[in-house]
Amino acid sequence: MKFFLDKQERYTLMRIQEENLNAVVAPHLKSELVVLANEGVPNFILDLSEVQYVDSSGLSAILTANRLWKEGTFVLTGVRSDAVRKLIEISRLDTVLNIIPTVEESIDYIFMEEIERQLKNGED
Repeated sequence: MKFFLDKQERYTLMRIQEENLNAVVAPHLKSELVVLANEGVPNFILDLSEVQYVDSSGLSAILTANRLWKEGTFVLTGVRSDAVRKLIEISRLDTVLNIIPTVEESIDYIFMEEIERQLKNGED
C-alpha cells in the first residue's frame, strides 16, 4: 500500500495513494492504523482524495480507524469520488463518521475538538 504520512504533535494525516481501497489494500491499512494508535497518535485524519473506489474491506478499515480514535478525533477527508461518496451514504456511515471536505478544514476541526475536550475536562 502506498501512502503519505504527516505526523504532527496534535494529529497525524495519512493520504492513501492508491486508486482502490479494497481487499488487497485494506489489511495493510488496518495494520498501519494499529501501529499509529499504539504509538499514541492523539487524532487522525484519513485523506481519500486519490481513492476512486472503496469496497466492504475498505469500509471496514475506515471503521477500524474510527474505533481506534474514539478517545481522540478521527476525520475522513477528501471524499471526492462519487462512487466512494455514494457507498458511504448507502451504508449510512455519513451519520457515524466525521467527514470534512478538505485537509485544512479537518485540521481546524481537530483543533476545535481538542479545545472542546480541554474545556470539558476542566469543568469536571
